[in-house]
Amino acid sequence: HSVVRNALFCLETAANQEENHVYTKALLAYAFALAGNREKRKALLDSLEKEAVRKDGSVHWQRPGKEPEADLPYYRSRAPSAEVEMTAYVLLAHLTSQPAPAQEELSFASLIAKWISSQQNPNGGFSSTQ
Repeated sequence: HSVVRNALFCLETAANQEENHVYTKALLAYAFALAGNREKRKALLDSLEKEAVRKDGSVHWQRPGKEPEADLPYYRSRAPSAEVEMTAYVLLAHLTSQPAPAQEELSFASLIAKWISSQQNPNGGFSSTQ
């Protein structure tokens, strides 16, 4: 369909920009995964991996310029909803691939899932609606 083709062309143009925000990259990676564009998906995921925050055996993404969290012994703050959302989109991009994700990709995805699950509130929900 021409509408879908035009939309994908628009997304490809956006993906080729020099400075894309990490949230934009996460959304684009998932969109290209859904569209079956393996090359764009991989390029975006490679770029995102360089910006990943690795901590306590998990992986997530945060907004550039964010102040580091205070490391208090008995308190763990929850991430803002935008960070939960963009990390979830990266996870979806990793898991949405044809053919099925390789073992290495699934291992990395499990580190992302670990961080996301740590963001659950006491009722089992998240600060994000995504």
